Amino acid sequence: MKALSLFANVGIGETYFHEVGIEVVVANELEKDRAEFYQELYPESKMIHGSIVDSEVYETVIREAKEQNVELIFATPPCQGMSIAFAKRAEKNDPRNSLIKRVVAVTLELNPRYVLIENVAGMASEKTFILDDSGNQTNIMPYIESELGDKYEVRYEVLDAADFQTPHYRKRLITLLSRKDCEVWEHPAPNENHITVRDVIGDYPSLESGQTSDIKWHSMEHKIHNYRHKWWMQHTPTGKSAFDNAVWAPCVEDEIEVDGKLMPIPRIIKGFNTTYKRIDWDRPAPTVTMTNGSINSQNNCHPGTKKEDGTYSDARVLTIKELLAIVGLPLDWVDHLEHTQKRENFLRKVIGECFPPRMSLNIVKTIPTKKYLDIE
Repeated sequence: MKALSLFANVGIGETYFHEVGIEVVVANELEKDRAEFYQELYPESKMIHGSIVDSEVYETVIREAKEQNVELIFATPPCQGMSIAFAKRAEKNDPRNSLIKRVVAVTLELNPRYVLIENVAGMASEKTFILDDSGNQTNIMPYIESELGDKYEVRYEVLDAADFQTPHYRKRLITLLSRKDCEVWEHPAPNENHITVRDVIGDYPSLESGQTSDIKWHSMEHKIHNYRHKWWMQHTPTGKSAFDNAVWAPCVEDEIEVDGKLMPIPRIIKGFNTTYKRIDWDRPAPTVTMTNGSINSQNNCHPGTKKEDGTYSDARVLTIKELLAIVGLPLDWVDHLEHTQKRENFLRKVIGECFPPRMSLNIVKTIPTKKYLDIE
């Protein structure tokens, strides 16, 4: 089956498509650095760089997809305007939300057998809206059904990546469209036998901020944390936040020796108890975000191991190699690249935005295949 990938990022969600006979022949991505990396990963695919809102880019996507006989659209539009983290989403007509209209338009032009749209659960929320072609405010799912319901069976469901061979929790709204002359594409059944953090990164060498190892991309050479952050996390147990630690979270001004100098350790500022927090070894990891390189962001700190002196090892965020394992990418995915600080920062962002590839593989596995197997 030939596919078109819209809002492709670097193609993480497509990593294992070849295992089930899906070939992404055309892709579109707005950001130049992501489009270039996508083309490097998928040299056989036609990458069209630019905004799908631009008429020339749009027409090029349509033309190339028609020439290739695309029968599947794989769309992962930006989610920031739909996220619960975007507190004012109910008050704004966020232009990113309206990109779903381009997915609808492309679907009507190409008339593919199937469409997969992946986004945050907030896409189906009453608080998330767009303006329809008449300028009227409408929610997204009713808009999709009103525009495509005559031609497509529309089914949507919130699935969690942890239920699909992925050792981290990531809930996504998965919308499956099946052309009405085709078999209906059903959502896959979840598997509650979860893979844990320990299962996938438990054997990696311990590292502290600034250290490196013999394993490529298992390195903190380019991620040197603030000494206060390191000290707080050294005294924070596995699965806990520094805010929970009444003994070691300093409540008065204090000093410690850092590189031969006495440095102040102020009280930890107030914040959410998901910050300055260590991951649990024996569960899937929390959702990996674009800010996975910051200790003071959400659930980013390595689980650590208690040492003889009562402190905890690995007072740091996860390495790139560990992130690959957590999101379900091949461990050698970027071994061919030079490990620079610029490249690491880029990879942390795109990994944090990804559609977990094992999750997407399990979803596309359920595409009805009668046509392709010549089964009557």
